[in-house]
Amino acid sequence: MHRIGTSERPDLPRAVVVGAGGLGTAVARRMALSYRILLVDIDGAKAEAEAERMRAEGCDVKAAACDVTSPQSVADLAAAVSDSGGFHAVVQVAGLSPSNGTFREIINVNLRGAALVANAFRPIAPEGGVAILISSLGAHRYCPNPEMIELLRDPTSPDLAERLEGLVGPDAAKTGVSYPISKWGMNFFVRRQATVWGERNARIVSLSPGMIATPMGAREFERSEVKRQNYAKTPLKRECTMLEIADAVEFLASRRASFITGTDLLVDGGVTAALLDT
Repeated sequence: MHRIGTSERPDLPRAVVVGAGGLGTAVARRMALSYRILLVDIDGAKAEAEAERMRAEGCDVKAAACDVTSPQSVADLAAAVSDSGGFHAVVQVAGLSPSNGTFREIINVNLRGAALVANAFRPIAPEGGVAILISSLGAHRYCPNPEMIELLRDPTSPDLAERLEGLVGPDAAKTGVSYPISKWGMNFFVRRQATVWGERNARIVSLSPGMIATPMGAREFERSEVKRQNYAKTPLKRECTMLEIADAVEFLASRRASFITGTDLLVDGGVTAALLDT
């Protein structure tokens, strides 16, 4: 029931946004135009602070804490969502950039965590529901070998990061290769999950941004010569804004995208196309 003096909208469907950083909150604000929002982060206090700001702006937002690398924490989140009315869209934004974690941390958060979230929400997905996993153009610039692909077929394996690190070797683990591996694995997971989500008449997609103007992206730009080279070759000659990614997420969650599943939407200003011959 609606309560006087609040912006609560019990008549709206719910969108669960996992990740309360810059991009996650931008996505949550855009989705809040049409959804009730549950904003989730490993830091529950951070999620609540962002939710409070959004409520002051007129959004219907609640917050929750969840560690996406913990199967129990993810299961508890999905159970709480199910018990409180379910969801229409779950958007997995939480992730680590190449310089913000070790090899194993990046694999566990970006890939294993995303797969755990999607798998936990699939059994409660409603007809027309959707999971949207934020990937990266890095997934389109990486080509794993057959042995690695076999490991990536089971992205929720508890020892996935350890086995991948053993496969690439200690030197490769220091080069930032864990990030493209994690995002390639995410896109691979999405393709392979389309059928089981379809059994519920629901969808699963990934979205691969190019360089986004975020605080985390700015730090990576300073540290990475590759990012600076990619920026110079981007046909549209600028970074993507967080609002442009939020627009794309909103589209993928909508009925306008109702026949899009098991695939990736590349939103990179054309840089992947420009790099085809390099």
